[in-house]
Amino acid sequence: MNILVVGRGGREHSIVMKLAESDQVTTIYAAPGNGGMAHQAECIAIDEMDIDRLAEFAKEKKIDLTIVGPENPLLAGIADKFHEEGIPVFAPSSDAALIEGSKSFAKTFMQKYDIPTAAHQTFTEADEAKKYIRQKGAPIVIKADGLAAGKGVVVAQTEEEGIQAVDDMLVGKTFADAGAKVVIEECLVGKEFSLMAFVHKNTVYPMIPARDHKRALDHDEGPNTGGMGAYAPVPDISRETLRYTTEEVLQKAADGLVEEERPFTGILYAGLMMTETGPKVIEFNARFGDPETQVILPLLKNDLAQVMMDILEGKDPSLEWKNESCTGIVLASAGYPGSYDKGVQLESVKESPNGFIVHAGTRKTAEGLVSDGGRVLLAGATGATVHQAAEASYKMLEPYADSGAFFYRKDIGQK
Repeated sequence: MNILVVGRGGREHSIVMKLAESDQVTTIYAAPGNGGMAHQAECIAIDEMDIDRLAEFAKEKKIDLTIVGPENPLLAGIADKFHEEGIPVFAPSSDAALIEGSKSFAKTFMQKYDIPTAAHQTFTEADEAKKYIRQKGAPIVIKADGLAAGKGVVVAQTEEEGIQAVDDMLVGKTFADAGAKVVIEECLVGKEFSLMAFVHKNTVYPMIPARDHKRALDHDEGPNTGGMGAYAPVPDISRETLRYTTEEVLQKAADGLVEEERPFTGILYAGLMMTETGPKVIEFNARFGDPETQVILPLLKNDLAQVMMDILEGKDPSLEWKNESCTGIVLASAGYPGSYDKGVQLESVKESPNGFIVHAGTRKTAEGLVSDGGRVLLAGATGATVHQAAEASYKMLEPYADSGAFFYRKDIGQK
């Protein structure tokens, strides 16, 4: 099989690493890829949003399967284009991907199909939004309606913070069109976890749960990011909770999207809060989570390409998982998620025996690898427990312990 992976981040590198294990895979292409993918994939200089060129490339190279990592090309209709051209793709249509592309759509959808989530209201006028915040009080959550790379969420601890977030999004246009509408919702209390599933129309095959860490700094402080690290599985999430989440969240969502005539094929991601009254949906994504993918795929026993082909052909992939834990710690550029420098030389990192390095924002130069993004790489490892896996991951990041150019959280998987 010839496979095309669309994207340039850590999630895509992790997908490439998993595909490279397959005996059935002849060639992997990554478009555009990053500095770390070249060992297992041929990086192609086509931007992930250049959908026409990607389709031409896929036809020219007789691609047997395309996997799309990031959300933007999904909303722009990459799967629709590939279907028109008869190119096999494991990804949702733009209509189905709206479950991630619009938070107001997702909230209305969840209400309609009785999927547990936080109480909410949607606003386009700043004055009305502020009045609602004063009426409800804090803590309260303000979300930009559209895509904002995981950064369009403010958990306001005071009414003033909430009002400032509304001003930033609706008046200051911090997130441009993505913030032209805001969703304001109750602040759910509990522990977060993520549950992803391979989905094709009404069929849902759940993965193991993971826990992402969104805040930039230790003890869940600092601004929201795209994710500073993760571990899987999640010891405090019971089998009963997973069964409930699969049936009441993922299956209901898949069935609802079929009912709405926007059937979903691809990876459906539910970001959840384990509250006192059970799990509730914080958000849906229409693709593999990042950095959850980096700690889930190393625990999958199956051939990833075969899993996707089976699902597209209507067969049960019979998912099997290793009886281990996996932890990943993100190394980020100083200043992230705000402004940061690119082109900073990277130290060589020695992988531990059960460890691995996933590249996210890196670029190859004549002098070696340099940083090329906010999240630079992820040090991951497997172990008998989450804590053991975390210890091995942290050992690999020791060269960066006192770096002024980069930082990482020191508390992931440590409890």
